[in-house]
Amino acid sequence: MERRFWMLLIGLTILLSGGPAWAQGNLEQRLNNWPQWSLPAPLPRPSNQDDLIYPEWFEGLWQVESMDLNAPDDPPLLHQARFQTDRRGRLVGDRSFNATAIGRALLGDQLLGVEEDPDSANRQIARLKGDLYLETTVTGRRQESPTEDTFLADELVLQILHTPGAPRLSRIETLSRYHRCGEDICAEQWQARYPDPGQTITNKAVSVHRYQLTMRPLE
Repeated sequence: MERRFWMLLIGLTILLSGGPAWAQGNLEQRLNNWPQWSLPAPLPRPSNQDDLIYPEWFEGLWQVESMDLNAPDDPPLLHQARFQTDRRGRLVGDRSFNATAIGRALLGDQLLGVEEDPDSANRQIARLKGDLYLETTVTGRRQESPTEDTFLADELVLQILHTPGAPRLSRIETLSRYHRCGEDICAEQWQARYPDPGQTITNKAVSVHRYQLTMRPLE
């Protein structure tokens, strides 16, 4: 359960800044290096006010179907996702809503709730049963729009699972490529988990996953 939550919680939360993070071509090059990923990744560190700015065709509420291509026989993960305009007029993901929807689909009532840091768009806390909570902080982010109908985003997050004992750390990078397919949005995601900071002398990915997503608009 813990592993699935770590690997997929950011699946839609991924979702990755504007401003200095715009630089065409870097993410396609990163994708070409898959699955031989290692750190450091070419992702600028976001400020507290930075967020992923989505194209206008993301606006609204969506039904998301996510398939783990590493486990094609597993049933798809179904959840909702919402994208809306923030106070600065930017179209962003509703991170709390999206993370809660994914968490409920994965963990059911084991997830008690998701809290956003009011001072940062890059930090969330998911509270779990058993006196556990998962702290997720975005440490790197980049986005690109190579065409009007294509959008790429990459995020690196540090996740800390706080337990009654020693906390457990994990670094996860997720690169997503979205494109319009009729009224739907189709996407692929490439995800890598890296060793804990200071755990080894190498920063090569210790595991990799691929996902296929379909987002269908809801009324």
